[in-house]
Amino acid sequence: MSGVVRVGDVLIGGGNPITVQSMTNTKTSDVNKTVEQIKRLEDAGCDLVRVSVPDFESASVLKEITSLSRIPVIADIHFDYKLAVESIKNGAAKVRINPGNIGQDWKVKETVKIAKEYGVPIRVGANSGSLDKRFSSYEKPIALAESALAQVKILESAGFEDIVISLKSSSVIETVEANKYLYNKTDHPLHLGVTEAGFGLDSTVKSSIGIGTLLLNKIGDTIRVSMSGDPVQEIEVGLSILRSLKLRRGVDVISCPTCARTEIDVEALARKVNSWVGNTDADLSVAVMGCVVNGIGEGTEADIGIAGTASGGVIFVKGEIVEKVERADLEARFRHWFKTVLSGGV
Repeated sequence: MSGVVRVGDVLIGGGNPITVQSMTNTKTSDVNKTVEQIKRLEDAGCDLVRVSVPDFESASVLKEITSLSRIPVIADIHFDYKLAVESIKNGAAKVRINPGNIGQDWKVKETVKIAKEYGVPIRVGANSGSLDKRFSSYEKPIALAESALAQVKILESAGFEDIVISLKSSSVIETVEANKYLYNKTDHPLHLGVTEAGFGLDSTVKSSIGIGTLLLNKIGDTIRVSMSGDPVQEIEVGLSILRSLKLRRGVDVISCPTCARTEIDVEALARKVNSWVGNTDADLSVAVMGCVVNGIGEGTEADIGIAGTASGGVIFVKGEIVEKVERADLEARFRHWFKTVLSGGV
């Protein structure tokens, strides 16, 4: 089990719940747009959010951004230690740096000094584009891990231990093997993710396999799904990964693959049901089935479900039909029965 790192009011590692994070893609200096996106991520269930700090304008507005965010804000820094120092002073709950590109030792030590003073942890790591040339002859997964450990040693030599480590590759296999290797080399918490995973289906599959494999092996303390586009998608997929592994409470919406017996648009209804249950913090299973013929039987283990009929559907609880509903009334009646099940009724 890893050590514990505190990021604002969120604990990472040490057996604490796996956290889900994302990163804004707005211009950080545009406070309104950045805060608006952070709020959307918060509403989706994000635990931690990272923002790029490429310049001092971005560092200076962190004071306002962090004051308006309900979740800890992490500053992403490259090359200039002064940006890290300024970000910490302006409320960043964690900074992501690469000590190797910060420059001279005194710059790293100055960053560490301020991080210690403010109680702010540092995330370091390596990805495919930041391998230490000293390890170029190593197999790629080992080169990734040793590159990150070299960065960690720089911080540790400056007397700093409040560290999170991240190893990411665009290759699922490399990501998994690198983190397995690293897990046996350190007690620092690990941040998981498959970088540059693409968009849509490809990203979902790569992230689910890579992150899921490691979590099943009890490796990892915080995750970020990498997806091109709206970062809210990253939270949705990340939470789904955790729920599927029983690492996060939440409603699990299951639906049938459809066949000729289907009497409703299962996908459309399942999407609606998913929005109706929202981010309910309850371990419940909801089934959306295409027909009454065998849908109820297949969904009998669900806490509540809908099976399609020609005119609407039937709502069932624990495999027993509780009401036949016309299409126009499905949402209202489902919400009624869902609330009843939530409260322990039926």
